Amino acid sequence: MGQESDQDSASSPQTSSASVSWRRLALALTVIVVAVAGFGVLIATRYTRDARANVAPAAAGVPVSVGLVKPQSVQPFAEFSGRINAVDYAEIRPQVSGRITEIRFVDGQHVNAGDVLFVIDPRPYQAAVDKAQADIQTALANVKFTKAERERGSQLVKNSDLSLETFDQRANAEEVAQASLQSAQAALESAKLNLDYAYVKAPISGRISRAEITLGNLVGSPTTAPQLLASIVSDNGVYADFEVDEQTYLNAVRDYGQTRDEEQKIPVDLVVRDSGSRVDRGHIYSFDNRIDTGTGTIRARARFANAGGSLIPGMYVSVRMGRGAIDDALLVPESAIGNDQSKRFVFIVGDGEKAEYRSVKLGPQIDGSRVILSGLKPGDRVILDHLQRLAPGAVVVPQADNRTASN
Repeated sequence: MGQESDQDSASSPQTSSASVSWRRLALALTVIVVAVAGFGVLIATRYTRDARANVAPAAAGVPVSVGLVKPQSVQPFAEFSGRINAVDYAEIRPQVSGRITEIRFVDGQHVNAGDVLFVIDPRPYQAAVDKAQADIQTALANVKFTKAERERGSQLVKNSDLSLETFDQRANAEEVAQASLQSAQAALESAKLNLDYAYVKAPISGRISRAEITLGNLVGSPTTAPQLLASIVSDNGVYADFEVDEQTYLNAVRDYGQTRDEEQKIPVDLVVRDSGSRVDRGHIYSFDNRIDTGTGTIRARARFANAGGSLIPGMYVSVRMGRGAIDDALLVPESAIGNDQSKRFVFIVGDGEKAEYRSVKLGPQIDGSRVILSGLKPGDRVILDHLQRLAPGAVVVPQADNRTASN
């Protein structure tokens, strides 16, 4: 008994040590298994996420607005730069010399033709008129006397009481007196004209500028050119003068006609630079009689009513001249047209809802859209926005497919 107990006591520590080792080994294996499993899950999750990230762009499309191209009748315009000029313009300069004694207008006033604007001291000219009238009275008296002398001489010659030589002298004296009378009458007319010139009048109706000469100044020196007193621009409309290229001119003539009445049917719109929203409508007034061989252009003039008076001579404007109606025109907004070096292009929705590149040839501009001369056909769905996000073959998601490309 005692011996067995000693054996049990001796074997017990060995058994306990082995049991602990097995437990430790089992725990280590468990940790390794869990770690491997966790790493596998992490790898699988990351692979799945990467795969989804790689697949998403290929599956998703670019949302775009789309317009349907439909043929329509339009009347395009060619645009040119021009200047506003008054229909009538007059510079007021003195025609006689003297001192300014009156100014009968205020700056910017509307004046009528014939209104007195300036008064140049009229007293010397009134005196010249009075003298000319007195000279006429003298000439009339001389004519009356010489006429009576000639008549008496004609009776005396018949009775041989007066020589023919003396009679001829009396007849000549009468003719000289008649000539002196005519000279005096002409001098009176000249004096009256100069007196009238002393009252400087408006030659046309319109808006007058400021007075360039003030009261008390001498004007009309015989040794210098006449000074500018003021200027008047008419208020019966304005002209817009501009240069038209030869091809546009030929198109307009072909569409409307070559007579003056037919030319004046050509519509013209005028836009003041930097205003944009305000458009004045008018018509061609005239074309020049020759094309400039150096520039290939012809001078054109359009007339506008200018009812509000906002168009001022000298103003820089844009003039849009009609080219005639175009039937079955295809219009695309300017925003839908891209620029690829020297080419212009649009994207349309092609097969499989993919962006398709189309090179286009542009025509005239009409209200923010362009006429497409080639590259599109009726029924094409033009992509209107997000051009920078597109490439040929890119998948798109049309957002609006119920409006025309020109809207």
